[in-house]
This record gives sequence, structure tokens and C-alpha cells, in this order.
Amino acid sequence: MVIELFTSQGCSSCPPADALIRELAETREDVLPLALHVDYWDYIGWADSFARPEHTKRQKAYSYAAGMRSIYTPQMVVGGIDHVIGFKPMAVAETIAAHQMASPRVILTGGLQDGVARVRAVPLTDEALPARIVAVLVRYTRREQVRITRGENAGQNLEYANIVTAMDEVGEWDGQANWQLEVEVEGEAPAALLLQTAGVGPILAALRLR
Repeated sequence: MVIELFTSQGCSSCPPADALIRELAETREDVLPLALHVDYWDYIGWADSFARPEHTKRQKAYSYAAGMRSIYTPQMVVGGIDHVIGFKPMAVAETIAAHQMASPRVILTGGLQDGVARVRAVPLTDEALPARIVAVLVRYTRREQVRITRGENAGQNLEYANIVTAMDEVGEWDGQANWQLEVEVEGEAPAALLLQTAGVGPILAALRLR
């Protein structure tokens, strides 16, 4: 289960949500929490050192797909489809549980060896899968601590987990039959692969690459 948190070091409402991502990263093997730092809070006095404009773009695309007029921090997107705005741990837990009760539509297996990820996707349902599914390679940093000296969180030492540093589309699948992918994974940073309906739709499967 993939949880994407859109957050900012300059947002005073975000530290509790950041802490929840840390807790999930430490305690839930069945959940892949990802912190995507956005850049639209940078103007208020503190430029987020992890912020990337493509994260803001992804958040806007999610909100547009959901028919929402605004974007927020903190904002979590669960499974590529359900939104939890603000720090609402019970709502997050309930949303995770609801997703886990649903029957999986795809199984994704594989691993990482000698700098190459080899994965295999198999449909698990007679129901037609989306006609265009993209494979997204995610790279992230497990843990960083930042001393905030300006802005809304000035004076705090904040700890962050699973900080996304890159998200790249590395393949595409039509969902019609078993599918395989090989992709180079450079460096030592943790990596994961997501299978997501094109256009930031539902995430059908995810795999930590080890």
C-alpha cells in the first residue's frame, strides 16, 4: 500500500504528518510511505531543502483528477486515489484498512541484483485492467534531520523519512498479459517500483527493490 505525503519544511501543520510517515516506515512492512516535499511554501521564509517542482505538479494532478480545487499541506494520497487532508491518523488507518480489504488486481514480484531491477507483473482478475499502466521507479532517502532556522517552523529540529528524490517512468504495460521489465538502478539509495494507472490514477501494485 503506497501512501504519498505532500509536505513542506515551511508548513507548521506538517510535522505531525511527517512523524506519522516515519512511524509507518519503521513499523509497517506492508505499507510504503513516501514523503514528497513541495515548493509552494518556500516564499514564506524557508526554502524546503527537499522540495521539487515535480512533486507540486504531481499533487496538482492528483487534485485535478479528484475534482478538487485546491492543494494542501499536509495532504496524503493513499493508493493513488484516496485523499486525506490535514493530520488525521485515524482516517489514514481506516483508508489503509479499506484498501487492504479489497482483492488485489495485480501481483508484482522481482528484485534488484547487480544494479538491475527485474520485475514481473501478473493480472489476478478476469476484470479488464486499465489499458495504459506506467511503471514508476522511485528513489528515496530513508532518514534526514533538518534544523529549521526561519519560517513557521523556525527553531525546530525536524526528522524526515522516505524522502523522495526522484520519480521516473521506466516502462509501460497494457495490462493484457504477464509483463516483465528490466531497468538499471544506479547508486545505493533505496528504490521502489510502482505500477500506476496512467495520469496519476490508482496504484495497482508496488514493490520495494532489494
